[in-house]
Amino acid sequence: MGWQPQDELAQSVALEVLLHGPLGRSELARRLSLAPATLTRISADLIASGLLTEVRTTRTGTSGRPSIPLAVVPDSHHFLGIKVADHCLTATVINLKAEVLTYRELPLSGHSPRDIVEGIAFLTDQAEESLHIDAIGVGVGGVVTDRGIVRSAPFLMWEDVDLAELLRTRIGIPVFVANDLTAYTQAQHWFDLGARHKNFAVLTLGIGTGYGCVANGKKLENQDSGIGLVGHWPLDPLGPLCTKGHRGCAESMLTTPAITRSISEALGREVTWDEVISLAESEDPAISAVLRASGLALGRLIGAIANLTAPEVVIIGGEGVALASLSNRWMRQGLAETRDPRASVVHVELASPANETWCRGAAVIGLQGYVSKRHY
Repeated sequence: MGWQPQDELAQSVALEVLLHGPLGRSELARRLSLAPATLTRISADLIASGLLTEVRTTRTGTSGRPSIPLAVVPDSHHFLGIKVADHCLTATVINLKAEVLTYRELPLSGHSPRDIVEGIAFLTDQAEESLHIDAIGVGVGGVVTDRGIVRSAPFLMWEDVDLAELLRTRIGIPVFVANDLTAYTQAQHWFDLGARHKNFAVLTLGIGTGYGCVANGKKLENQDSGIGLVGHWPLDPLGPLCTKGHRGCAESMLTTPAITRSISEALGREVTWDEVISLAESEDPAISAVLRASGLALGRLIGAIANLTAPEVVIIGGEGVALASLSNRWMRQGLAETRDPRASVVHVELASPANETWCRGAAVIGLQGYVSKRHY
C-alpha cells in the first residue's frame, strides 16, 4: 500500500496525526484551520485507505458524545534503516511510528561502494522475507548532499559517491541517504526527546563527538554539515592533545577512546569503556580526576551550545552518554562556569546509548523521504 494522501490537505492531515496523534477531529481541524466538513471527508478517505484508524476511548467531549480520536495504523508501512559503520552495517526495521521491529548486524568485508551496496541489498532481502519495505534510509558519517551523494566519508575513503543512485539501481525501491548525525537528530525531532520542542540541540558522544541543531522546527544544515567541526571546539587549555594536535578539544576530552586512553594510562593497564562505567563507582582518585576533567569539559561545551543557539533542551546521546551521569556534578559545574547567573536553566536530557538508535535514525530518514514524497 502506498502513502495514500493524494492532495496537499490530505497530506497535512496525515502528517499531523502521524506526528501528534491520536488527535480528535475538532483538535485536528483547529490545528490545520480546516472546516469540519472538509476534515470529515479527508479523514474518511484516509481511514478507508488503511492509513488512519479511529481509536475508541471512554472520554467524552463537552457535548457528552464519545470522542473518537484519529491515529495512524503503525504497521501500514515499514522502513529499513542502515548505519554504515567502520566494520559493519547495522540495520533496523521500523513501522510508521518509528517502533523498532528488528535489528541486525552484518560484518563488512571491505569499504568499496560495491561492498556497501551489496551488503545493504542483502539486508534488504532479509528484511523483505517477513515485511514489505516501503523505503530505505542510510546514515553515513561524512558530508552527504540532500540528494544522497556522499561528498566525503574519510573512514570509508570515499569522495563523490552517489550512494543513493547506486542503491536505487540495485534494489529498486526508494532510498534516502543522509549524514548519520542528521538522521539521528531527525529521529529525535519527529519521535523522541525533541518532539515536544521547536528549538533543541543534540550532542552525541562516542568514537567522536557530534552536534545537531533544530531551530524553529527546522534542522540547521549547510555544506559544512558532516565535517565534525564541534570535535575540535576548545574546552581545556591544559587538556590532552587530539589526533590533529589540538589541545583540550572535544575529541581529546569527551570521546570514549580518549577517556578510556586517559584512564588506562592512569591505571597502568588497558580498560574498555564498559569497565570505565563500572570503575567510576570505585572512587579511585585517578579515575575521578579523568572524569572530573571530562565532566567539566562537557559542561563547558553544553554551556557554549546554550549561549550560542538558545535551545529549550540539550539532548545527549551516543554510546558515550554515560559520561553525563558519571560526571554529572562536574558537568553542572562546567556549565555554570560558562553561563551568566541571570540566564535560564539549561535543560539536559539523556537519550539511549543503544547502537540501534543510529540505524533507527536512518530508518526515520527513509520514512521522512517517503511520506514527503521526495523523488530524485
